[in-house]
Amino acid sequence: MRKQYDVIIIGAGAAGMMSAIEAGKRGRKVLLIDHAKKIGEKIRISGGGRCNFTNINTNPSKFISNNPKFVISALSQYTQNDFINLIKKHNIKFHEKKLGQLFCDQSAQQIVDMLLLECQAANVTLMKETIITDIKKKVDLYLIDVGADKYICNSLIIATGGLSVPKIGASKFGYDIAKKFNMNIIETLPALVPLTFDEKILTICKELSGLSLESIIFFNKIFFQEGMLFTHRGLSGPSILQISSYWKLGGDIKINLSPKLDIFKLLESEKKLNPKKDINNIISEILPKRLASIICNENNVSGNISELSNRLLKKLSNSINAWVINPTGSEGYRTAEVTLGGIDTNDISSKTMMSKKNPGLFFIGEVVDVTGHLGGYNFQWAWSSGFVAGRYA
Repeated sequence: MRKQYDVIIIGAGAAGMMSAIEAGKRGRKVLLIDHAKKIGEKIRISGGGRCNFTNINTNPSKFISNNPKFVISALSQYTQNDFINLIKKHNIKFHEKKLGQLFCDQSAQQIVDMLLLECQAANVTLMKETIITDIKKKVDLYLIDVGADKYICNSLIIATGGLSVPKIGASKFGYDIAKKFNMNIIETLPALVPLTFDEKILTICKELSGLSLESIIFFNKIFFQEGMLFTHRGLSGPSILQISSYWKLGGDIKINLSPKLDIFKLLESEKKLNPKKDINNIISEILPKRLASIICNENNVSGNISELSNRLLKKLSNSINAWVINPTGSEGYRTAEVTLGGIDTNDISSKTMMSKKNPGLFFIGEVVDVTGHLGGYNFQWAWSSGFVAGRYA
């Protein structure tokens, strides 16, 4: 059986559905294919089930790519305000959590339902639980094999996502297609992911598991100030996830556990004003007690502050304001929110998302070498890149 469409989209996630809607609105005959039984799972499980669907502060500086200017066109063609207007049109109530992050008041499923309704209104044909066995190009047509069936289109959009969260179906399918059509792939790595450590640091993390505190995490000149969480596997929380997208294996990270205080100045002052005060008690007033106790033990300090040399106090304060540690790795794609790297943006038109080498072949969303910061930016990239491809496919 051979069926012809104007546009075929592989991958019914955020970017795929968005491109299907836009192509369908233009009167294009659209087929949207997905291998899963339940589509939009990454949307549904995101943001603790409430979906951090965009960020009001979206701008190109919030994205990582080998070509930082690549995102400018798509983000300006379809902005965060455009998506917010779509949410409002469907009467989905939402709120700003912090730092411009927008979440659904009720459920992330509302976003999936909204996109499916929009697909329906745009006459998009949806095929679920469909495994593609081959993709070929013949003159200016793309041929997609699904078992014995063949589907033909002028425009093919690859929206298959990256390698993050394999338990909901992530695969290297999109990269394999890109390679088949002679496109370059920037090395892929887990991003927005918890970091892991050697036994010494891991022991501390396990002892403090569940404890979170505001901190600044540095890697070279890049830094983020948000919450950090100790876990039984290492360090997590927003500030760690953010820095993980920049951290390179072998490099140290520096952590300021008390961003609002210069600990050495405070200890100097306490030594003059309260010489008989116990050092552990002083640190416990600054940091959670469990953490304070571990830091004092690690630095071999105890007793009255008056008995401690300034050199020792300096060492102690550095372990709070400038704790330098060396991650051994990350938790990997299993818990990564997104994939760093992907299809080289030099091979894709920033205006249309079409392959420069293969007319009619488009790549959108996470499969492309564009990675947003934590906080709704990756969804906005999906909406923007999906809209653009749908407009030109």
